[in-house]
Amino acid sequence: MSASGGNRAIVAAFAANLGIAVTKFIAAFFSGSSSMLAEGVHSLADSGNQLLLLLGGRQSRKAADRDHPFGHGRERYVYAFVVSIVLFSVGGVFSIYEGVEKLQHPHPLEVWWLPVLVLLIAIGLEGFSLRTAVSESNPLRGGESWVAFVRHAKAPELPVVLLEDVAALTGLVFALVGVGMTVITGNGVWDAVGTLAIGVLLVLVAIILGVETKSLLVGEGASNKQLMAIEDAILDGPETERIIHIKTLYLGPDELLVGAKVAMPSELRFGEVAAAIDAIEDRVRAAVPIARQIYLEPDVWRPHTGPQPETDTIVIKGFD
Repeated sequence: MSASGGNRAIVAAFAANLGIAVTKFIAAFFSGSSSMLAEGVHSLADSGNQLLLLLGGRQSRKAADRDHPFGHGRERYVYAFVVSIVLFSVGGVFSIYEGVEKLQHPHPLEVWWLPVLVLLIAIGLEGFSLRTAVSESNPLRGGESWVAFVRHAKAPELPVVLLEDVAALTGLVFALVGVGMTVITGNGVWDAVGTLAIGVLLVLVAIILGVETKSLLVGEGASNKQLMAIEDAILDGPETERIIHIKTLYLGPDELLVGAKVAMPSELRFGEVAAAIDAIEDRVRAAVPIARQIYLEPDVWRPHTGPQPETDTIVIKGFD
């Protein structure tokens, strides 16, 4: 993901959410709408989330040091995971609590036109934020569906902003329906129902974000396409006979670690082995530029008489 592209989407979402949060709180104060209050808290939480994503991006660019020899690339995953927790606790749980409270003590709205006007304006602003996120995501999404893009993206910022914006727009529709039905019927229960729907929505989105970012935090390897490109690059030369086993790991959204044990002809001298490894590394980096950390272990192929070790994946050129 281009950092500038991700930052544009984050800044657009932050500006929209901060402005929306202020207007929602004002409308909630004068109208007494719990849906508006829940939406105000939602927008405020989203604004904080965007700041966390920006902070994570900045922290991830710190240089590697003795304690973090592979750098700080995973800071972006940490902050994205914190975003899911904030969205769950501050946005979702508060909205559900407020909805239950309003169900127990419903009351009609005052100055009903104010929350309706604010919600309509907020829908327009959130639509602008979502449009920006979609525009920045399309070049990276390729032919993938949106669901696949959110699931497979290694850079967390754009999927997080996309999910937040979709949740925000859906929540605004819930709030508009709740406020509208309360105005039409005079029954404040509808406002409470809208608030509960917003809370449940935020909890579901937070769970999705948490599951996806947890997987990145634990450690994901290269995609099948990347792995095939790396294997082809290793085998595309006379230096190695086969790959004995290979492992990959994302150190951050823009950096991939590759470790492999490769079989080389037994007659090679030490200098020739070193030159062969350099040549293989050059091909791998050309094929997959984010494969910046490459560790190759030369070995001599010795067919096993018994079962292959579970940690060894045999890859022979021309076979799957």
